[in-house]
Amino acid sequence: MRKSLGWVLSLSVLIGTVGTAGVATAADSDTGSRAVADSQSTDIKDRILAIPGMSLIEEKPYAGYRFFVLEYVQPVDHRRPWAGTFKQRLSVLHKDTERPTVFRTSGYGLSTTPGRAEPTRIVDGNQVSMEYRFFTPSRPQPADWSKLDIWQAASDQHRIFTALKKIYGKNWISTGGSKGGMTATYYERFYPRDMDGVVAYVAPNDVVNKEDSAYDRFFENVGTKECRDRLNSLQREALIRRAPLQKKYKEWAETEGATFNTVGSLDKAYEAVVLDFVWGFWQYHGLDACDSIPDAKTASDDAVYETVDTYSGWSAYTDQGLEYYTPYYYQAATELGSPTIRQPHLDGLSRYGYQPASSFVPREIPMRFKPWVMRDIDDWVRKNANRMMFVNGQNDPWSAEPFRLGKGTRDSYVFTAPGANHGANVAGLTDAERERATARILAWAGVPAPAVEAAQPLARFDARLDKVVDEDRTREHGLRP
Repeated sequence: MRKSLGWVLSLSVLIGTVGTAGVATAADSDTGSRAVADSQSTDIKDRILAIPGMSLIEEKPYAGYRFFVLEYVQPVDHRRPWAGTFKQRLSVLHKDTERPTVFRTSGYGLSTTPGRAEPTRIVDGNQVSMEYRFFTPSRPQPADWSKLDIWQAASDQHRIFTALKKIYGKNWISTGGSKGGMTATYYERFYPRDMDGVVAYVAPNDVVNKEDSAYDRFFENVGTKECRDRLNSLQREALIRRAPLQKKYKEWAETEGATFNTVGSLDKAYEAVVLDFVWGFWQYHGLDACDSIPDAKTASDDAVYETVDTYSGWSAYTDQGLEYYTPYYYQAATELGSPTIRQPHLDGLSRYGYQPASSFVPREIPMRFKPWVMRDIDDWVRKNANRMMFVNGQNDPWSAEPFRLGKGTRDSYVFTAPGANHGANVAGLTDAERERATARILAWAGVPAPAVEAAQPLARFDARLDKVVDEDRTREHGLRP
């Protein structure tokens, strides 16, 4: 009954609005023109805050922009919007309402420092950034974890877009890197009419969770044999020297007050960090860093311990290190899937192997994996992608299982940046592909044809504004996209 009543009320409001507008237009067209003019002259902050459910946390100055950190009231369950709400953080980097808008998602938390995603610089536009639901403080209280799924998150994004589209009426492009690229892709699958284009960076596509041979092949071939052997030997040495290095780890944990209740023991956390070492190296580094890896045979215990910390992070699987990432690991254990790699050079030394994502979620949170969710996404992209671009890194482990295009896709592309890691972008593509990708982004943004033909970013590089803003890496390390 309540749902039916809500529909009736919404219909009556719609009818009343249309009727009133019709009367006003017939009575006095000048009044309507003045109303439009008044709306356009109102300060942008006032226009944004006039959106029902929107409130300001803070405004930060930046030359050439207005930057707002905001909260927006969202339903906990978009299927039952009357059954509770929570406040979700977002930010708006305002340039001009006559410019295109880029909707950026990280899939994690929200940076409250002004920053531009690459497509925002390319189109010289506005940027809206959204904190993913259940990342604090954008978490419903009490937290019903069953409401954390990709459809609910896409529906969050759809509501924000619908509200802001009334202000930012030009073309919109969604984007994100890593889990943010996955988020942009899922949003397109569920709301394909919202965006005018999608640019997804280094977005993994784990279609079949238990089939991860692509990752094994990646690690057998990435970089050079010399570099691979050097990394594998150091990783193996960290397990051979488990006893003395774990002593150091325990002393560190006691000093820091770190605990291991979620993963189960210090020993499990220790091995999880060590097993992430090679992956972490290639995710954020490359061949030029291989020389910094000490020789396993001659390295001191301190050198091995510190090297693993540099590329994996000893804090990653402590309770304190895992807490922020609980929403990610929950999603990996219920929908997204997570990679498992063999690492045969560790045979006889590894006690646990790659531990599943569910190992890193507090036991009191119920989980059930839904294997059909990613199959649906993959199938939809292969058959229906329209104005979608996927940018991957040649040396990025997460790009080993990428999105692929099939028959039925239109104006969509998959590019791979040579030698790039998890920071792959359009700027790192070959010259021909960079120009093509830039031109398509500009075209999707609806900018004038001469700019599209020039295929160059419309905004100058700004070292502060265009630095990599990665909410995931603010709490660095651990096996996460």
